[in-house]
Amino acid sequence: MADKWEARREALGAFIREQRQQARLSLRQLAEMTSLSNPYLSQVERGLHQPSIRALKAISDALNLSAETLLAQAGLIDAIADRGATDTATGKPSADAAQVPETERAISADPRLSEDQKAALLTVYRSMVSPGASPAPAPPGAPAPGASPSGSI
Repeated sequence: MADKWEARREALGAFIREQRQQARLSLRQLAEMTSLSNPYLSQVERGLHQPSIRALKAISDALNLSAETLLAQAGLIDAIADRGATDTATGKPSADAAQVPETERAISADPRLSEDQKAALLTVYRSMVSPGASPAPAPPGAPAPGASPSGSI
């Protein structure tokens, strides 16, 4: 189990370094933007330290990434999802796992999508189907709900 987390830490660090370099930021600049120390960020990028949620949020904000993307890279989203996927007493799929919409499973399983793309799609999808979300507006020119297509009855 430790090897899995060590590999995740290293992958997360490499991902953060790559994103920082693509943003053309030095380690010192990222440290200033996140209020994290330069040595701490260096350790995170080298996979020597697992950053806190607060640190991941600061880094994601500075790099214009979704926090969900970094949490997925850190393995935290997978770990939370895996924990709810099986009943620890029986080893069988839990009721929560059965409640994951087929659409979300399809997005997560699609090998053509990058992790960033999956995170973005899931975020948009969940925002549109979450309780309290208003239904999508009808396209321009579409009849109002309940109206006949020709506009007359």
